[in-house]
Amino acid sequence: MSHDVLVVGETLIDCIPERPGPLEDVAGFDRRPGGAPANVAVALARLAEPPLFWTRVGDDPFGRYLERALVDHGLPDRFLERDSTAQTTLAFVTHDETGEREFTFYRDGTADTRLESGRIDDATLADCEWVHAGGVTLSSGSSRAATLDLLERAAAADCTVSFDPNLRSELWPDEGTVATVVGDALAHVDVCLATGPELEALGYEGESATALARAAVEEGPVHTAFVTRGAAGAVAVADADAPWGGAAVEHPGFAVDAVDTTGAGDAFVAGVIAALRDGDDLEGTVTFANAVGARATTDRGGMTALPTRAEVAALLEGE
Repeated sequence: MSHDVLVVGETLIDCIPERPGPLEDVAGFDRRPGGAPANVAVALARLAEPPLFWTRVGDDPFGRYLERALVDHGLPDRFLERDSTAQTTLAFVTHDETGEREFTFYRDGTADTRLESGRIDDATLADCEWVHAGGVTLSSGSSRAATLDLLERAAAADCTVSFDPNLRSELWPDEGTVATVVGDALAHVDVCLATGPELEALGYEGESATALARAAVEEGPVHTAFVTRGAAGAVAVADADAPWGGAAVEHPGFAVDAVDTTGAGDAFVAGVIAALRDGDDLEGTVTFANAVGARATTDRGGMTALPTRAEVAALLEGE
């Protein structure tokens, strides 16, 4: 089977609390596979064709569990790497009563910080139409250089490059480097998918989500920017150079009974990639991606809650 989408980034264990509240008051957790790019890759496999996924986990029980989970979800194992001398990252998720969450990471020198440049060969990139990366691998270790190298090579190979900054302050102890490093990544990016606060942290200014998206496009170098707003939906702005045409659109989101918002943003990202590759215009893409993200909040866990295309279609039909 040929694969024309490549996703790169971390795979980790999400430790989901048995009930809402601060970690110090939680007695038990469910182990779930997670990591934003891993969620995107699995979501694409559920919505369309499985992409290639480049990631690195520890050769430990958690890493073997994650590798098995990715393969069980249909992802090829070609670029699923095991690190014999590093552990797998753990993320403990804190929920409030509305399902919103915060993360506490155990990620000092773990396997996903140790991606190595050159692992993706030129022939693989030549076969890819789309490459997607997340920002967590930019935060530390050799993965920073490896991710930047891949994005530069993907752009040179005429792939459409999308990027989710996924800024987690705990992972960037030197806050002064965030805008610089992510700026280096954005130099090779066509489509940016972010939250409003993330764009503000990167130096963009605007009084609304649409204004922030427009600033990201006008100041470049991206030609399309999506800004997610949680339960309030999302906006998107594209300039005339975008393959899907210049436009500015907004969608208010879908009313669902949210249980857990973990992975909803990643589901949205996958919805954007799937829709744009299907030839949808920007308005149709934002509608579809919002439906994918909303449906993902109706179950617990990031990867385990990702919807099928039929489940998304059912939500759209009831709009």
